[in-house]
Amino acid sequence: MVVSPSPESAVDRPAVEIWTDGACKGNPGPGGWGALLRAGSHERELFGGEPVTTNNRMELSAVIQALGALNRSCAVTLHVDSTYVMHGMTRWMAGWKRNGWLTGERKPVKNRELWEALDREVGRHDVTWVWVKGHAGDPGNERADALANRGVEALQAAGTRAPVR
Repeated sequence: MVVSPSPESAVDRPAVEIWTDGACKGNPGPGGWGALLRAGSHERELFGGEPVTTNNRMELSAVIQALGALNRSCAVTLHVDSTYVMHGMTRWMAGWKRNGWLTGERKPVKNRELWEALDREVGRHDVTWVWVKGHAGDPGNERADALANRGVEALQAAGTRAPVR
């Protein structure tokens, strides 16, 4: 599934491909996020983690951190394996904002602060959303998954918050 911005909006912006993933050992539990960024032949890997978190929070954090690492506005193709993140941004966000950050059931949106941060980051770029099935052999997704697990491992080895790399 691909959700794209208008074609005119990406003119004169560097093209970047990003794959993101989150991991959690227990839900809640220690979690990690990972992102692979690729612009032409240049690649950058990012990962980090939280001592007590959820998988959804790590999925959101991966995208926020990846987009935040871009130092200028870009035309981004963003590959995610989280329908929670993809649907949140492409289907639910407008309604949440219109309803004062309440769901259709009139309950507060979970992880609101992360959704707001993601909305700000997405607003800086022209993002094309691409959903990929996790653990299905997509090389970028497999690398993002490995980075998310590195975030958990670094967190557990340090006994604290994992560094961002």
